[in-house]
Amino acid sequence: MSDSPVDRNKEISDLAARSSLYAEFRAEREEILRHKWIESEKAGRDIGFERALIDWTRHHRAQWRLERRGGNPA
Repeated sequence: MSDSPVDRNKEISDLAARSSLYAEFRAEREEILRHKWIESEKAGRDIGFERALIDWTRHHRAQWRLERRGGNPA
């Protein structure tokens, strides 16, 4: 068994790939990027990730989470 940095990084990457928390993070990030694209198209310019993140969090995150968990959409 090797304790090289490469092996340790692979172990961490493998653990992250199997993590449900990491999967949730990635799914949320994809929604934010989709929102960024849509809003950038509407604005006719790139609105940037930070603005998309804030806007999506304020206006869409709660509903997205509810639907993702199988709750009743409002």
